[in-house]
Amino acid sequence: MRTVGVEEELLLVDPETGEPQARATAVLARAAQEGAEQDVFEKELHDEQVEFATHPQSEMAALGAEIIRCRKDAARHAEGIGSAVVALATSPLPVSPTITMNSRYLWMAREFGLATQVQLVCGCHVHVSVESDEEGVAVLDRMRPWLPVLTALSANSPFWQGRDSRYASYRTQVWDMWPMAGPADVFGTPERYHQCVSDLIATGVVRDEGMVYFDARLSQRYPTVEIRVADVCLHPDTAVLIAALARGLVETAAREWRAGLEPLGHSAGLLRLATWRAARSGMSENLLDPVTMRPRPAVEVIRALLDHVEEALDADGDAERVRTAVSELMRRGNGARVQREVMERTGSLREVVAACVRHTQA
Repeated sequence: MRTVGVEEELLLVDPETGEPQARATAVLARAAQEGAEQDVFEKELHDEQVEFATHPQSEMAALGAEIIRCRKDAARHAEGIGSAVVALATSPLPVSPTITMNSRYLWMAREFGLATQVQLVCGCHVHVSVESDEEGVAVLDRMRPWLPVLTALSANSPFWQGRDSRYASYRTQVWDMWPMAGPADVFGTPERYHQCVSDLIATGVVRDEGMVYFDARLSQRYPTVEIRVADVCLHPDTAVLIAALARGLVETAAREWRAGLEPLGHSAGLLRLATWRAARSGMSENLLDPVTMRPRPAVEVIRALLDHVEEALDADGDAERVRTAVSELMRRGNGARVQREVMERTGSLREVVAACVRHTQA
């Protein structure tokens, strides 16, 4: 069974006002004081956010328990310095983010200017184990059209600088400001993948391999495929759902490759439109069908994803868990819907943040 690990980025906010706080350094110092496991919590681009990474897990129940534990630990460390953590992919309230002071991030700030300054966005990255670069690239090529559906399911960033963006995932729009972000074309072989990465770095626009922000890529550090399209999910059970679907996509793609099935040949341009549609609509209205690239009701596209990965989910023992989680998500709504419902009910973005602080550990 393939292992799965999750990285989540969380916002640090004032527990009274809901405004982001540049307190990551203090939170990490507090975590170190309390003997937190090394490398679980890390700094990110901005001092208003912290990241945690789970261990690789084979069972989704164990992964879910670790996500909840890490979120609670982060909340405790933040509370110790007068802050709160919240799983929001963008801040609903206006913010002027603070760049974390290290050489890499300062280089990015100089090189990319305002595009770096505005990147206070929080994602959920899923690592799924692969046997080799050859299998990994085959997987990347074959799961490309399905990734926008994960964006739609996870969408949790409707507000931006105090306004409704009219998107379900405005984080995706902000993230796409990076010149090296987004979908990639079919690679075909590991050699072509690595040559593409080398060519990007050779331009001087990309500083290193870590800045090649493909929607999915081979991990630098682990024998995994890293899927990077999801907003940080408001509820922990949604994060587990995204992880289970990601593993299902990887296993399904690997089986297709071993069976000699060629990847769908959609261009990166078409996939970019599918990503935009998913970020705009989330789970409502239409998405682009991953096979035909034509509009289709979101609920039908989500069902098509479940059908696509059904055999892999069954093999991993995840089918019932995933279908139950999707039904619950359709009933409750993703983070974008939950945020908008709080805003409609209270008229207060401060209340939106407060409600989401509670949901983060629920």
